[in-house]
Amino acid sequence: MKQTKFFEIHKSLNAKLVDFAGYAMPVQYSSILQEHKAVRTAAGVFDVSHMGEVYIRGEHAQKFVQKITVNDVTKLFPGRVQYSAMCYHDGGIVDDLLVYCISDKEYFLVINASNIEKDYNWMVENNTDGVEIDNQSDAYSLLAVQGPNSGKIVEKVFNRAFDIEYYHFTTAQLYGFDFIVSRTGYTGELGYELYFKGDAAAATTLWNDLFAAGAELGIQPVGLGARDTLRLEMGFCLYGNDIDATTNPLEAGLSWITRLNKPAFNGKDALTAAKSEGLKRKLTPLTGEEKFIPRHGCEVFCDGKKAGVVTSGSISPMLDKPVALAYIDTEVLNSGKPLFFVIRGKEYPAVIVKLPFVER
Repeated sequence: MKQTKFFEIHKSLNAKLVDFAGYAMPVQYSSILQEHKAVRTAAGVFDVSHMGEVYIRGEHAQKFVQKITVNDVTKLFPGRVQYSAMCYHDGGIVDDLLVYCISDKEYFLVINASNIEKDYNWMVENNTDGVEIDNQSDAYSLLAVQGPNSGKIVEKVFNRAFDIEYYHFTTAQLYGFDFIVSRTGYTGELGYELYFKGDAAAATTLWNDLFAAGAELGIQPVGLGARDTLRLEMGFCLYGNDIDATTNPLEAGLSWITRLNKPAFNGKDALTAAKSEGLKRKLTPLTGEEKFIPRHGCEVFCDGKKAGVVTSGSISPMLDKPVALAYIDTEVLNSGKPLFFVIRGKEYPAVIVKLPFVER
């Protein structure tokens, strides 16, 4: 397994390490519940250096990114970030990603760790615009500092104020290295992403400085386990669970990033047709009052018949009750009839709610 530059720190903290996208990554340090609540109430630090980073450069960089993503890149300006997705021509999702606009001739794409090779190959395959596609995934380290106290901690470490709006970024220098500092987040809390190409010594210093700055502000290291429960409470999609090549962004609740009125882009014709014909299923937020875990693959029934399947589910640490995302047949949703999670042959009432599950 590959190791991030924070690997020795994770080992020293007795983190539970797992193989994730070919990297040895911490799934938890103390407990998922404790780490989850630290992010909601104070601050947590995630090592997400396994994520992919790809630069798109050239005279036609904007045209190329506009073609391979579903959102409208022309709305971006330097310092702005956009959530988007890449689709195959049949409308299936290649990946969801973040698009950082450095200029209209240079973009910084942040992609999912498990999709780096596939995404890069898809970009190369679609490069009819003569752009430079520079995969820098192995060079970057990335820490995400999330939680109500994250701003105070990051500003203390960098010794400067960061007046960054949501889904914006800036640049900074620390330890002699260039940083990209952004505010996006995958937890629903105030948060900052710190991208840099520093060596292991700089990575260790950054980690130690963050924890020194946050010592009185409740800072904790947080693993991928709590990252998953935090994003689920917000209803954020996870590639491989809620979205993949067999799902399209419209049925996944991502119509808000899918600009069907922009010029031709990969998947536009298929998505336009799907919308015109009417969606057959929709990713639906569900909860229940009894204590059970609606895990990935759990079936949802209506009138004794299968109506859908759970893609992500857990007990919400903040609500102390089950929450789930599930693809449900549109006909069933329109009928208004009651739904039930079916677990080991037993039915548990499921209630449709609005996202996010936890208000922030």
